[in-house]
Amino acid sequence: MLAAKVAAARAAGALSRRAGRGGTSLPGKLLMRLEPDAIGRLAARLRDGSAVISATNGKTTTAAMVASILERTGVRLVHNRAGANMAGGVATALLEASRGRTIAGEAGLFEVDEFWLDRVVGELRPRALLLANLFRDQLDRYGELETIADRWAAVVAAAGDTKLVLNADDPLVADLGRDRSDVTYFGVQDDGVALPAMAHASDSKHCRRCGAPYVYDAIYMGHLGRYHCPNGDSLRPEPQVAATAVTLDGTRAARFTLRMGEQSAAVALPLPGLYNVYNALGAAGLAGALGATLAEIVAGLQATQAAFGRAETVRLAGRDMAILLVKNPAGANEVLRTLALEEGEHDLFAVLNDRTADGHDVSWVWDADFEVIAGRVRHATCSGTRAAELALRLKYAGVPGDRLTVEPTLERGLDTALARGAGPLVALPTYTAMLELRELLVARGAAKGSFA
Repeated sequence: MLAAKVAAARAAGALSRRAGRGGTSLPGKLLMRLEPDAIGRLAARLRDGSAVISATNGKTTTAAMVASILERTGVRLVHNRAGANMAGGVATALLEASRGRTIAGEAGLFEVDEFWLDRVVGELRPRALLLANLFRDQLDRYGELETIADRWAAVVAAAGDTKLVLNADDPLVADLGRDRSDVTYFGVQDDGVALPAMAHASDSKHCRRCGAPYVYDAIYMGHLGRYHCPNGDSLRPEPQVAATAVTLDGTRAARFTLRMGEQSAAVALPLPGLYNVYNALGAAGLAGALGATLAEIVAGLQATQAAFGRAETVRLAGRDMAILLVKNPAGANEVLRTLALEEGEHDLFAVLNDRTADGHDVSWVWDADFEVIAGRVRHATCSGTRAAELALRLKYAGVPGDRLTVEPTLERGLDTALARGAGPLVALPTYTAMLELRELLVARGAAKGSFA
């Protein structure tokens, strides 16, 4: 019976954690081997159903924002908070909340890896689905964007009763709602934060219908913006959820006016960058589709705390270290754009890994615009499995060689970076490097808990 299989999988997870190997996905993987439809069976116990979030960038932060909103309304969530977003992580969240034939929560909130979306949504049958963006990421694992877009289109076609929340500013994502009437679109409506030109590393620049290059009236981030096909085959939808009057306060915060339908309110977001404004818009759209009021949405967004590695700051060796995850050109460019808003010179601790969860192909660093901060780098310590290549990229961007140190070992690299200055330090780790950095900080008492 299912209860016995859940107990066995939970026990395996406990043993794994005691052995120091983490337990975020392992129990769920074991449960799915014992009971292949476990996700669907456990999710069916959730009184208020589930909501799903998927994107290349920002899933964990957006999910944290939605959780902050919904929990303020009194809803108890079953949520894969640790960011384990493949099927095993979703199954683990559900089994950990399972109590015999019941479940400890009224609603499910799950971030799902973009490549796993079709396999998880079919089981969860969510009430609402937020698709926030598609950027080029881990080409050696996922292939080109069109591959993911085709899979997502099949998910949308099969999810006829699911409310959709889509990014109007992302052409590939917005096109998924073309044949649906029950779509909430979100986007930025402020040309004051528009870029002067499209970055060379931008992705979806051609109409999915006819192949013609899009004409952009404004470019906000990567390929996100106001666009139209010159042949009339595609037009950026008008967003019902929008950000106006955007102010970006460096690496600390962002402010904007949130418009939802005929209502609007000021939002003081305790997270930096235009990318987090987009995350907040997606969270607002999803929470609104689930019944949250504007006041509840604003309060939840303003109370959101940074997830580890996503603009979190820790105190270590007498210095503040901001940790900003970078994992693909679009995300890295927005982090660098945000960092460029800060005055003065910067000390960097940049960590580039090429493990499976990062993608073995790290050529993307040559599409990241390190040039925007190169002239203001006081010192950069490069670590990770591809530390030398990252240092070479920074040198070609214009960072003088005598301001670069290569130390592949993470712990020694961190010590070197801390010793080379006295003010704020900015860590720019890739995904697996972020996880390793957190474990190191936990061991040093600068961060709490485990992360796996």
